[in-house]
Amino acid sequence: MLQIKPILRALKRHKAGTVLIVLQIALTLAIVCNALFIINERVARMSRPTGMDESNLLVIQNHWVGASAQIIPTLTKADLLTLRRLPGVEDATQINAYPLGNKSTTEGIRLDPNVKPYISLAAEYFVDDHTLTTMGVQLVAGRNFRADEIHAIDPQMERPASEVIITEALADKLYPSGNALGKPIYIGNDSPSPSTVIGIVGRLQAPSPNTSFVDCAVLLPSLLANDDGSYLIRSKPGQLATIAKDAPAALIKLDRMRVFLPEHGIQTFDVVRAEAYKSDRGLAMVLGSICVVLLIITGAGIVGLTSFWVGQRRKQIGVRRALGATRGDILAYFLTENLLLSLIGLLIGTVLGICLSEWLVIRFEMQRLSFLYLLTSSVVLLLLGQAATLNPAFKASRVPPVEATRSV
Repeated sequence: MLQIKPILRALKRHKAGTVLIVLQIALTLAIVCNALFIINERVARMSRPTGMDESNLLVIQNHWVGASAQIIPTLTKADLLTLRRLPGVEDATQINAYPLGNKSTTEGIRLDPNVKPYISLAAEYFVDDHTLTTMGVQLVAGRNFRADEIHAIDPQMERPASEVIITEALADKLYPSGNALGKPIYIGNDSPSPSTVIGIVGRLQAPSPNTSFVDCAVLLPSLLANDDGSYLIRSKPGQLATIAKDAPAALIKLDRMRVFLPEHGIQTFDVVRAEAYKSDRGLAMVLGSICVVLLIITGAGIVGLTSFWVGQRRKQIGVRRALGATRGDILAYFLTENLLLSLIGLLIGTVLGICLSEWLVIRFEMQRLSFLYLLTSSVVLLLLGQAATLNPAFKASRVPPVEATRSV
């Protein structure tokens, strides 16, 4: 049975190498576990559903040239009528913003106008009676807007109270103990009268995916009379590519006094999603690469240090072999030595990892590191250390007793 004390005495004679490899393991654990935690958060965010039928959605960002606010509602109605008549189009709507589009307006929602703090922030969507059908959003309670409830409003004017549709997440925040349907809410700071909740949708994500109120949104039955607006078009299955070509051509034919924004003017929703999460995807890739590089460097460091120690201890190995130590004993010696170093490094790394996580929580308002990531990263590093030690340990176990003793 291999004793621990001889290993500790040997490590004391190689203090510099011992300290370096322990610190390397500790730093690798601290960085890798937090990086994996961040990567998992980003992947979960990128996989989050918007609540819409994304596979069949097309976005056209339209900008009127020289059109006054008075005629824009008429031009918009003509556009929507043209789009809805195109072959392969399921429905179309005009909207001020859309999930993952990043451009939006936000208001605080209250139940009492005299109470200054709002209960929740919510993204505002100005929509018509075709919006829910176009988006593919599901009503879980209440009804959709009627055509006679839709009004064009000047974006600079005060928004009148009206019937509204809200998301289920917002409804639960406003009325946690009961059904929000038919209940009043106050939108914004200066709302003179309440709006009434007539419908609740299961899910509709806010335009910005990075907000704390990402699932809270309110839909108002109004179309903004401004020169910038987004058309959402829902195609029939398999017709999206055709609609992406036909819809802009039909709009230009109807009225040439418009431009489509050059960078993001016409996009399918898979492109919208890719653009919205570009920074998250980039961060995940960078952190993943850092983890791989750190693990490779740590593994290489263990291989190099163990190989160096094997070269220095050929006499010691030869003596032990001559005294009856088997090849398995020599192999077990180096594996146990590395195991001790790894355990010390992992213990220090756990403390560093928790400290790094707390700093990230304070500095960037992130979630605290889950113990599962510490445990998983520790197991990976432990296995990596043992695997990296195997080859030098096998070489040490193959040192012939005669050759070792002749070198004395």
